Amino acid sequence: MSVTTLLLTAGFAGLVVLGFPFAIAIALVIVAVLVVADIEPAFLAQQVIAGSQSFSLLAIPLFMLAGEIMTKGGLSQRLVDFASTLVRHRTGGLAMVTVIAALVFSAISGSAPATTAAIGAIMIPAMAAAGYDRAFAASIAVSAGVLGPLIPPSIAFVIWGIVSEQSIGRLFLSGIVPGFSIAFGLLVICWLHARRAGVPRGEKADWGEVARAFARGKWALLSPVVVLGGIYGGIFTPTEAAAVSCIYALIVGVLIERRITFSDLPTIVIRSVRTSAMVTAIIAISAGFGVLIAQERIAVDFANWLASNVQEKWLALAGLNVAFFLLAAVMDEIAIMVILGPLLIAIATKFGIDPIHFGSIIVTNVAIGMATPPIGYCLFVGMAISGLSLMQVARAIWPQILVMVFVLMLTTYIPGFALLLQPR
Repeated sequence: MSVTTLLLTAGFAGLVVLGFPFAIAIALVIVAVLVVADIEPAFLAQQVIAGSQSFSLLAIPLFMLAGEIMTKGGLSQRLVDFASTLVRHRTGGLAMVTVIAALVFSAISGSAPATTAAIGAIMIPAMAAAGYDRAFAASIAVSAGVLGPLIPPSIAFVIWGIVSEQSIGRLFLSGIVPGFSIAFGLLVICWLHARRAGVPRGEKADWGEVARAFARGKWALLSPVVVLGGIYGGIFTPTEAAAVSCIYALIVGVLIERRITFSDLPTIVIRSVRTSAMVTAIIAISAGFGVLIAQERIAVDFANWLASNVQEKWLALAGLNVAFFLLAAVMDEIAIMVILGPLLIAIATKFGIDPIHFGSIIVTNVAIGMATPPIGYCLFVGMAISGLSLMQVARAIWPQILVMVFVLMLTTYIPGFALLLQPR
């Protein structure tokens, strides 16, 4: 094994274990390789520029901005109010409201942490006041936030589409069935928990209240229709849809709901920029890392080794899922997709896995990682809202994790499950 290969593998892993931020760890490894291999220093600058020039990357900050605008504009509250009129009278109804509201909000924000924050801030205190265990309330908000990467438009699918050079629109479709399946599983868990804990049911809403809640929430409910209808109607691309989503959210928040003033915009923009800057920094710097990985043939050699030693495709997929699950529990999910992308694609190609199906497997893994202890992003959002420790939320979330893993198995081993909605 060459010194360059050691730096790109063991060197990078060592920096991550020491606690270096991923973007900085990648940059340091690239600089070390440039020095050792006597490569022109301008290589890093060139690759950072090249890695940040994709038109599709614009969708990430724009969808994050749209989510921030809609949260500030009160659309998340409208979604919760409408969902509440539909299911609050059922056993576990208030917890079910969290899942249903998150399902719709996911089609607005495309982000798991944003969905957890927007819906959890409303529903965790409400569930605790209604008699739900606070740890369960936090865990259901965290696991409902996981729908963000699966329900289109999804930031995770945008990133994987860029990495794998696949159709983002088709990748979006591959996440719908897994996403709705996880949502259904979470609804069952809500029912079982409320029944076991004896949580009282809410008062049933009459048709008049349902109609009034729908009227108040129609602009929030219309947003996914506008965005997804435009994408699949061929009116605009996913990136252009992100811009349309921002404009739509701004019009509703400022002119219709009137909860946003122009003085609020700098704060909203700064919050979305902080989040998207971390994501785009990793992607941009990882472009150089990916080129060096390709030059060293690490991905190709590993894929050849795996194909030589593991003959069965199902076994290779099982190994990838286990490895991905463990990595996602301790490593940033976006970094995994960007850094390991060439390796994962090489393995999928070697075993003849459909690239859209493989993308669904990857993003479902990413979604689970958002809620998996110890460093799932959504866990920390849920902890901040609930005031609970990591251990308290982690103990309560394992039934939801098992549901997600079951859906991952269906996604992995039944290609038609993920590809059901693909155009023929």
